[in-house]
Amino acid sequence: QVQLVESGGGLVQAGDSLRLSCAASGRTFSSYTMGWFRQAPGKEREFVAAIRWSGGNTYYADSVKGRFTISRDNAKNTVYLQMNSLKPEDTAVYYCAAGLSWSYCYNYGMYDYWGQGTQVTVSS
Repeated sequence: QVQLVESGGGLVQAGDSLRLSCAASGRTFSSYTMGWFRQAPGKEREFVAAIRWSGGNTYYADSVKGRFTISRDNAKNTVYLQMNSLKPEDTAVYYCAAGLSWSYCYNYGMYDYWGQGTQVTVSS
């Protein structure tokens, strides 16, 4: 069992940066692929970024590549999403998720555990 709690969301202006954190409980955190997804009002949940259990592999959605960076600290049971050059279209609720596979890390169906989400709002 893994419990996930996101933090770090807020209201920022276009061009600003934010860092989201996701704190996980459970002794096996380091075994999990961790992903970030987001959902804007009226839209489906979409993949943002994922990181393999070792931190050696990352994968990003094209829409955030070059602006967002996912990282993890297994000693602290925490995964981060550094978001730079934010755009109004990045506005959404951001969720972190944990799953045991790396394959299909962009697919929300692969993930077994989800956080409650944190709101990110980017004004123009």
